[in-house]
Order: sequence, then structure tokens, then C-alpha cells
Amino acid sequence: MRKYLFVFLGSLSLCLGIIGTVIPGLPTTPFLLLSASLYIRSSKRLHRWLISNKYLGHYISDFQEKKGMTKQMKRSSIGLMWLMILISTIFVINSIMLKVIVISLGIIGTIVMGFIVKTVGED
Repeated sequence: MRKYLFVFLGSLSLCLGIIGTVIPGLPTTPFLLLSASLYIRSSKRLHRWLISNKYLGHYISDFQEKKGMTKQMKRSSIGLMWLMILISTIFVINSIMLKVIVISLGIIGTIVMGFIVKTVGED
């Protein structure tokens, strides 16, 4: 039963992580790392599939192996996040309150990525 629960939660987390690539304010990396963690505890096949995914796999495996992100990965992630936030707040979101929330979450995400996630060197 635990195995199926972990597969379900890992898949849910993966969906949220994928959605987070296009929805500003919804984090991507933590959900992908959670998915990998849940999959490794429940299904080696799903974990291998996620790690070998050509779009998501190298970010997860780099983070797991190095226990952090390179400066380039941080710059790319923060830049893409802010690009999506700007596009959403300018063209998609009409509510001022929702714009404030999305921008606030972007600031929090920037602080976490910039100062809390460990910076590792290029190997």
C-alpha cells in the first residue's frame, strides 16, 4: 500500500513541477526533487525514467549528485522564473492582488534560489 501511495504522491508532485515550469509562483525544482525522492522509495523504474528524462533529468541528477546548483543553473532558473512572472503579470493576470501575490512569491523564490540553495562549482 505504501508503495502505491508514494507512486501516486510522486506523480502528483511531478505534475505540479511540470505545471510550475509555466505558472509563475509555483516552484518547479522542489516538486521534481520530491518526485525523485518518492519514486526512489517506491519504483526504481519510475525513478530511472525521471532521471533519464531529457528535459528534467539532468537538473535532478545534478542537484542530487552535487547537493546544490551551479551559478549558471541558478541564473537560468531565476531568469526564466522572472520572465514567466513578467509575462503573466503584464498579459495574463488582471487582479492587482493576484499580481502582488505572484511577484511576492517570485521574490521568495529568488531569495531561496540565490541564498538558501547551495551553490556548487562546475565540474
